[in-house]
Amino acid sequence: MPKPIKTMARERKNQPKLVVILGPTACGKTKLAVNLAKAFNGEIVSADSRQVYKKLDIGTGKDLQDYGSVPYHLIDIASPKTQFTLAKYQKLAYQAIDKIIGRGKMPFLVGGSGLYLQAVIDGYNLTEAQPDQKLRKRLNKKNLDQLQKLVKKERIELNQSDFNNKRRLIRALEIKSQNKQPLKSKPRYDCLILGLKYPREIINQRIDKRMNSWLKEGLIEEVKNLREKEGLSWNRLDEFGLEYRYTAKYLKDEIDYTAMIEEMKNKLHQFAKRQLTWFNRDRRIIWLKSLSQAKKLITNFL
Repeated sequence: MPKPIKTMARERKNQPKLVVILGPTACGKTKLAVNLAKAFNGEIVSADSRQVYKKLDIGTGKDLQDYGSVPYHLIDIASPKTQFTLAKYQKLAYQAIDKIIGRGKMPFLVGGSGLYLQAVIDGYNLTEAQPDQKLRKRLNKKNLDQLQKLVKKERIELNQSDFNNKRRLIRALEIKSQNKQPLKSKPRYDCLILGLKYPREIINQRIDKRMNSWLKEGLIEEVKNLREKEGLSWNRLDEFGLEYRYTAKYLKDEIDYTAMIEEMKNKLHQFAKRQLTWFNRDRRIIWLKSLSQAKKLITNFL
């Protein structure tokens, strides 16, 4: 028999505390988190599925200079040639958060990757399903569109990054085939979930401004180096998201410079909209209106 909601809430109150800051792309999550971490003696644990990779700096918006003296974790920890799984992220995030708490400091989980966030917040059970090579071989013969249709048919919920990633679609179907689609186990932390967003037209303006800045900083050169110096395939670059996908198209002469910028910005606008749709399903999120409101909420939470 499931536990009553009130009982579950009381149990969470006895767990270590974790502040979560989330929101769509280009909303200034890192700067807000740094301000709050400074105010509450905290450290930041990144929840970004691309910032875990080394060499992906400009196109993932790492902006490491924004952290200043605030310690951060789970950035630049994996080679872009390797696959970094959700289960591995969860394990390392747990380790980082527990160590921060052990030092008597406040952990802040910060990012926009929905599954990464939820794996930690809700304590997903990710270790049950074993690799099924026969199924993988069969699914690998299908194209992205076919796999997406299968995932929809099975009513498997994925964030947009995973939904556009063939390997992750196959893994989701593999888990589902064993009747072990990510289950929610007992959460480890009592979470205060704070969201940051703007009206869509403002978000789009911020995306466009940031993209222009990244191009000036050398986004095209970064992708070129990943291809030529790091030896990444075009398919691998495509998996790293919209910025890398359309820059790669430009480098392959599939689109011109103007089309690259236009396509990239339009797709990022759509991506931000989908992120908001994902987050808006979670009624636990408190959408912030100011820094002072965030500080008051955290003070009351602690």
